[in-house]
Amino acid sequence: MRTITLAEHAGFCFGVTKAVAAAEEELRLHAGEELYCIGQLIHNTAVTDELGKKGLITVSSIEEAPAGSRVFIRAHGEPDATYKTAKEKGIELVDATCPFVSRIHRLAKEAGEQGRRFIVIGDREHPEVKGILGSSPMSLGAVQSGEEAEELARRCADIPVSIAAQTTMTAKRFEDICRVFGSICHDLVIHDTICRATRERQESAEKLASECECMVVIGDPASSNSKKLYEICKNKCPQSLFIEGISDLDLKLVKKYNKIGVAAGASVPERIIKEVIANMSEEFTKDQQNEEMNEMAAFMDEIDKSLKLPGRGEVVTGKVVQVTNDYVVLNLGCKKDGMLPKEETAREEGQELTDMFKEGDEVQAKVIKTDDGDGNILLSNKRIQSGEYWDEINNVSNTGEVVNVTVVKEVKGGVIANYKDISGFIPMSQLADHYVETAAEFIGQTLPVKVTRVDSKRNKAVFSHKQFLIEEKKKKIDQIWQTLNVGDVVEGKIMRFTDYGAFVDIGGIDGLLHISEISWGKLKHPQEALEIGQIVNVKILKMDVEKGKISLGMKQNNPEPWSVIDEKYHEGDIITGKVVQIKEYGAFVELAPGLDGLVHISEVAHKRVAKISDELSIGQIVNAKILEIDKDRKRISLSIKATIDPQIYEEKAEPKAEEPAEPQAEAPAEE
Repeated sequence: MRTITLAEHAGFCFGVTKAVAAAEEELRLHAGEELYCIGQLIHNTAVTDELGKKGLITVSSIEEAPAGSRVFIRAHGEPDATYKTAKEKGIELVDATCPFVSRIHRLAKEAGEQGRRFIVIGDREHPEVKGILGSSPMSLGAVQSGEEAEELARRCADIPVSIAAQTTMTAKRFEDICRVFGSICHDLVIHDTICRATRERQESAEKLASECECMVVIGDPASSNSKKLYEICKNKCPQSLFIEGISDLDLKLVKKYNKIGVAAGASVPERIIKEVIANMSEEFTKDQQNEEMNEMAAFMDEIDKSLKLPGRGEVVTGKVVQVTNDYVVLNLGCKKDGMLPKEETAREEGQELTDMFKEGDEVQAKVIKTDDGDGNILLSNKRIQSGEYWDEINNVSNTGEVVNVTVVKEVKGGVIANYKDISGFIPMSQLADHYVETAAEFIGQTLPVKVTRVDSKRNKAVFSHKQFLIEEKKKKIDQIWQTLNVGDVVEGKIMRFTDYGAFVDIGGIDGLLHISEISWGKLKHPQEALEIGQIVNVKILKMDVEKGKISLGMKQNNPEPWSVIDEKYHEGDIITGKVVQIKEYGAFVELAPGLDGLVHISEVAHKRVAKISDELSIGQIVNAKILEIDKDRKRISLSIKATIDPQIYEEKAEPKAEEPAEPQAEAPAEE
């Protein structure tokens, strides 16, 4: 018996309910007047269309609203710039910002007043996040993945940072990303601002999904909270469907399952939820009635069976009632007997029918003609053999086994391949796991295939070599996963670059070599240290089998520079290094990757230096003397002028020839 269960928390949340009610009230109080809304009021087309008919006009920004008009601010909220523009244009604002969102705006402002940078864990393109980031000049941005979090955290490791969540963020992702910031940032304040209603909706949907065979998640494709709800349900129940309304629901697919759960996003009105559940219930009731009718029909079929004659091509089973040297007569349980001629039996040379059959034997045969001219059904025993091959193909299709087929010829859209006496079709897209332009190279080859479709009544079968290759590749990858362990150093090949790192093939699996893990020094792009196709040794730092992700490191193959600094550098040494950074107070010189020393502006030359960029440039190779190595604070003090003879400056300062000077007042002696 089928059951449909609605998640305990589903549909409109407090903020959405408040916003819709406020918009309807405004439209009622000012009937006939236009009310502008910045962005879609909620992510539900049916609701916004209804409000649109009543006078709610959607605009993309406050700039599009006419001066002096009335503008509605939806639950997502708006940045400070919107309120400023509204005041300048004399616009009356109707503010329906969700209280939970308003709280995050306040947290962002308070963080800015305390000198803390503010980060949001969420979708930077979502209007709620844009509004939050626009409420404080100290906002640093938004992140929604561990990789983005790590990159941003390294940039602000030594400054005060506050973090909040987009109200619809999943708890697990929020916790995972906070953990990344916590491991890098020294001064961190975390605000858990996930909406309570969102959390309850996600938890109730997750619990229901773990108990059901199929989950139907209702929501708008543009709704952030609905998409996250579907992601949660899909993780617990792979047979999860994401629909906007009843028109998107495949009832035939849902009918395959007996225990069905329903969840709905925060922007879904109650009537749409009821409509979906009602349609499913009605369809299931029809199915139950049809099943009862089918049982009755099956009973009637049994009664009529003895009166019906088998059709041409049908395989029948009969009992031998007579055997001669020329034919065998079979009782088929209908009003006609079956006639099996000698030439239609699979006999060995010299074998007689009387040697093969005796009265009472049960024999399978295929119907050749429903009337042989004498009132009998003409049968064939030898032609049933190909039917056995169809049974084999059917079984293989159900079990997922692999069979070998021979490609015999190319046809439009693919090739014909034979399995014993059966001819099947391999589409061009299923010949390989890559694009195939012509099938000529496959003609005559024997390929292992999976049977993807069988229609024995129409003598049709479809094979796929691609599925076989994909499964074999997956097995190989699974085997590779089993041989890898965190801490292993393996050989890999650089395959491609991104701004945040390089992807490395380590024997069939791609791992991410983050830019921060390539060298102990600072890199702007992986290409500064690596090349496509380069073979490198990398260390496995992290493995996530479920997500198929591997984090790699290359700098770990060499000791951290500060741990071995005593072996190579000492105070008083003259070193050669590259200028990597210029500040007002001095220049940083790289002694080795990950090991920079500071040349204070006073140590650049034997003269007064007003602007350090006049003396040094990025990338310049210089000689410098190590003045001090502070291992506790990890600081190295350098001096360039200590390597330069002061007389060089004196010689440069001497004029080449005396030139008459204009009369002037005598300068004081100290000058």
